Amino acid sequence: MAKKSSVEKNNHRKDLVKRFAEKRKALLAVANNESLEMEERFEARLKLAELPRNSSATRIRNRCEITGRPRAYYRKMGISRVALRELGNRGLIPGLVKSSW
Repeated sequence: MAKKSSVEKNNHRKDLVKRFAEKRKALLAVANNESLEMEERFEARLKLAELPRNSSATRIRNRCEITGRPRAYYRKMGISRVALRELGNRGLIPGLVKSSW
């Protein structure tokens, strides 16, 4: 199990990303629009820099929903390899069969 503080920190980042998504998207559209004047684009970049760092989507870490483990994350299921194996051995994941040779 991961540290609870790390999981909560990541959840806080997810909330910030949701809260600032529209504002960030609008400012990026202005900042990347080359038909506008350089001053307008620069001001949009400055306003973008004033937003919280953790409101950027790239700051979110994919973590297992069950254990909070940050590594070996399967996006399709949202869980780590360890949790995947445990659930597979119990027969809780349809279509997953343990192989041995």
